[in-house]
Amino acid sequence: MTATGDSPETPTTTDPTASDVHEVEIAAAAPEVLANNLNEYFRAWGRRIRSGESGAVPILIGLVAIVVFFQIEQSNFLTAGNLVNLFVQAGVFILFGAAEVFPLILSEIDLSVGYAAAVAAFAIAELAAPPVSFPWWLAILGGLVVASFLGLIQGTLITRLGLPSFVVTLGGLLGFEGVMLELANIDKTAVGGVIPLDQQGTIYNIVNTNMSPALSWIALIVVLVIFSAFLLSSVARRRARGLTAPPISVTILTIAVTAIGGIALVIICNVNRGALTPLKGVPWVVPVVLAILLVYSWLMSRTRLGRYMYAIGANPEAARRAGINVARIRTTGFVLCALTAGMAGLVYESRLGSMSTDIDGGNLVLYAVAAAVIGGTSLFGGRGKPVHALLGGLLIAAVFNGLGLMGIDAAGQDIATAIVLIAAVTVDALVRRRATA
Repeated sequence: MTATGDSPETPTTTDPTASDVHEVEIAAAAPEVLANNLNEYFRAWGRRIRSGESGAVPILIGLVAIVVFFQIEQSNFLTAGNLVNLFVQAGVFILFGAAEVFPLILSEIDLSVGYAAAVAAFAIAELAAPPVSFPWWLAILGGLVVASFLGLIQGTLITRLGLPSFVVTLGGLLGFEGVMLELANIDKTAVGGVIPLDQQGTIYNIVNTNMSPALSWIALIVVLVIFSAFLLSSVARRRARGLTAPPISVTILTIAVTAIGGIALVIICNVNRGALTPLKGVPWVVPVVLAILLVYSWLMSRTRLGRYMYAIGANPEAARRAGINVARIRTTGFVLCALTAGMAGLVYESRLGSMSTDIDGGNLVLYAVAAAVIGGTSLFGGRGKPVHALLGGLLIAAVFNGLGLMGIDAAGQDIATAIVLIAAVTVDALVRRRATA
C-alpha cells in the first residue's frame, strides 16, 4: 500500500536484511529456541510481551501485588507458619486448576470436576476403611480408576455423539453428586454421611505430616541434580542432531532460578512453626503436587499427545485434516481432567481427615476454572500450561488466606475471588485482541 499523495512508483518498504529477518524470527518463536545469547533472549522475550504474548507475567505481577498488600495490612502474612499453611491450602486449588487446564486447552469445559473428585474421594475412603481395608496405595489407585472412568464416559458422549461439553458435564455435576450420596448411603460406616480417615494412615498423612528437615534438603538436592542433568542432556541432544536449542546461558539461568525457588521453599518450611512442640519440614503434599505438575508439564511439552491437544484447541478442523484423531485426543483430555480431579479429591479428604457429603462440588468447579484462567490458560483454547494452575491456585489461596487473617467472612472472600477472576479473563481477552492486531 502507499500513502495518500504518493505516486504508485514510490516504494514504501525495503528488502529486509538478514539481521532484520533474524530479529523477526526470535520475536515470533519461543525466545529460548532461536536466541543466540542471554541478551538476545531477553530482547526477544520483551518483544513477545509487547506483541501480546505476555504469558504468566500479569499473574506474577498480580501475585506480588497481593502479597505486598496483605503484608502491609497484616504483618504476619509472610511468616513461615502462615506461608506453609498457604502452600497447603493451595494444593487443592492447584490440582483442580490443573484438571481444568486439559479441557480448556481443547476449547472445552468440564463442570463436573468438583463432584468427580468427591466420588473418587469417597471411593478411596471406603476402600481404605473396614471392612474392605485395602492397602493405601491400592485404595488410591481404585479411586483414581473410578475418576478416570467418569471422565471416559463424559468424553465419549461429547466426542462420539457430538454433544456440547457444557451440557454433558453439567449433567455430570448433578449425576456425580447423586453417585456420591449413594456411596455414602451404601457404606454403613459413613455415619451422617462422613467417613473418617485413619489418622495414622498414609492417606491422612499426605497433608498432615511433614518431611524431616534433613530429608527436605536431600530431596531438593536430588531433584535439582536430576532436573539439571535432564535439561543439559536435552540441549546437548538437540545440538547433536542439528536442531535449534537454547544457549547455555539460558539453560543455566533456568537451573539457577529453579534452585533459588527450591531453596527458598525449603528454608521457609524448615523454620520451626510449632507453638508447644517443634514443627519443621516440607509438608508431603507440596512435593506430591509439584511432582504431578512436573509430569503434566512433560506430557504437554514433550509428547505427541500434548502437541495434538494444543493443535485441536487452536483449530480442530485443521488438526483433523492433518490426520489427528480428534475424537480420541479430546476424550483423553476429559479422562486426564477427571483423573486429576480424583487427585484433588484425595488431597481434599486428606486435609480434612475425613470425607463428607457436604462437599460443595459446585464451588469447587468454579475455583478450578478460576485457578486455570487466572494463571493464564485461555478460555478460547489452544493456550495453557500446567504451571498456570500452580500460579492461579497460589493466587486464590493467597486471597483466601489474606482475607481470613483480616477477618473478612466467606462472602467477602468469594467477592474478591470473583473480581480477580474477571480481571484475569479481561487480561486474557485484551492480550488475544492485541496479538491478533
